[in-house]
Amino acid sequence: MATDVEQWKDEVYGNEIREHLFEFAEQGWKSIPEDEQDAWFERFKWWGLYHQRQGQESYFMMRIGTPNGVLEPGQLRTIAEVADEYARGPVENPEFGEAYCDWTTRQSVQLHWIRLEDVPDIFEKLESNGLSTQQACGDSWRNIVGCPVAGKDTHEHVDAWPVVEELNETFKGSDDHSNLPRKWKVSVTGCEQGCGQGDINDLAFEPAEKDGELGFNVRVGGGLARKEPRFARNVDVWVPPERVSDVAGGVSALFRDHGDRDDRFNARVKFLVDEWGPEKVRRVLQEEYVDWELRTAGEDLRDEYTYNSGGSHSDHVGVHEQPDGRYYVGLNVLVGRMGVDDVFELAALADDYGSGEVRLTQRQNVIVTDVPEDRLDEFLDEELLGDYSPDPSPFMRGSIACTGTEFCSLSIVETKNRQVRYARWLKENADLPADVENFHIHLSGCTASCAQPQIADVSLRGMKTRKDGEAVEALDVGLGGGLGEEPQFARWVTHRVPVDEVPGYLVNLIDAFSDERDDGESFREFAARHSEEELAALAEPEETDYDDPYMHNTKLTWYPYAEEDDMDASPVTSDD
Repeated sequence: MATDVEQWKDEVYGNEIREHLFEFAEQGWKSIPEDEQDAWFERFKWWGLYHQRQGQESYFMMRIGTPNGVLEPGQLRTIAEVADEYARGPVENPEFGEAYCDWTTRQSVQLHWIRLEDVPDIFEKLESNGLSTQQACGDSWRNIVGCPVAGKDTHEHVDAWPVVEELNETFKGSDDHSNLPRKWKVSVTGCEQGCGQGDINDLAFEPAEKDGELGFNVRVGGGLARKEPRFARNVDVWVPPERVSDVAGGVSALFRDHGDRDDRFNARVKFLVDEWGPEKVRRVLQEEYVDWELRTAGEDLRDEYTYNSGGSHSDHVGVHEQPDGRYYVGLNVLVGRMGVDDVFELAALADDYGSGEVRLTQRQNVIVTDVPEDRLDEFLDEELLGDYSPDPSPFMRGSIACTGTEFCSLSIVETKNRQVRYARWLKENADLPADVENFHIHLSGCTASCAQPQIADVSLRGMKTRKDGEAVEALDVGLGGGLGEEPQFARWVTHRVPVDEVPGYLVNLIDAFSDERDDGESFREFAARHSEEELAALAEPEETDYDDPYMHNTKLTWYPYAEEDDMDASPVTSDD
């Protein structure tokens, strides 16, 4: 039996949602019948809108898709203007102010506190500047990710940017691919560092050589969510760049036709690959979805992959020379959030020192491209770079966090402000070995894995526990994850640690690592040679002078940072 979501999609879905969305916007929030809200909220996702959680009724998160993380000249300023005018809520965030932009782990942009009534004006402003929210969410092609400096990178085998552009133009808005069983995440990597993170995507194109020609091997079925992570599997197909769109369309259509529409928990392609195996995926693709002879996989160039590997930076933070002699400068954005004034300033600096182009990474950071060598030092001396450093502490550089209970109905704990506090405290109180410059800590508010916790040195996942007789927020801890040459998922070794004891645990863990590591060993290598039991015994939670103002159950607040945060204090309750 089809799920409720599939029935809703059968009635209205895809591009046609826009007309209904605009009608509701014109008539106002209350024009959506209460018994139809779930259906319309599900449909609105296709146009990049997620309804915020209980206590924040009538407000939405808006996601703007930026293929490959590329923001062309002028587009960052447009996003800042939208955030400044339309993304201000009833209470400010104590760390980030009244308006801000979130850079996501899929190289997209998220804005919060969006009112339905403002959506038509926002869409007009975005679309007139080449930006769109179309299919930024929903059961369709999501934002296509890849190396954020594609075309400007000295480490690439193939320039993936034209491939991503073609995929975006072909499949965003395509009626044939607008209604899939679930979300569809695609990655294109052309460089040796693997920063497209193909291993954890539904469909991945990764650099490979075949008969002296450079192109892409195809992998299918990666993903992190539902406590059942999978690495994408090799389906023994190689394609030249000009055939990528054809093969991508074939695999997308295969998922459309054969993915599970009766059980949304099983509706990701990773479970179809589990059921069929890579060989059957290839055979059905050949027999039913392409009309030419597929070529077998080429020589894999993945063995040099270092992105998010745990052992080197390779995250584009810092100063890097481009093939044309100019430079790109990667700035560290702690937990991926920038206040709107800083976004305006970043846009101005990109115009002044570079070409105006800014790019977003899957580690929630930003890159200013095309800086001439003779202006590089001047740019590095700009005041903004003091807050968004190209040479940050490992604890700042390695921090990623999802939205958390601030806005998300799925999250169990507060995340963004907490990870900011963790990073600052660790910078002052923890000592990594002198030769360790890379230490990834990812905090995810639930098992949905938006912060990609399974591929971090230290993985934190929201839970609840009791302490001193009171219900408090807690975190499960996993260790030793990462992508790269030999990808591996973190092993969950410690459970339900009260959030105020996590920093103490991390210091104890780092001390144990420092004392017991082999010479030159990264934390990920250290973790890999220990059993799960040994990892669990490395460190204990401990109270310290770290203070956590969000210990209480923030899921039961209407907004974690409000002075009066009880649900009945919400100024926008459904009874309003």
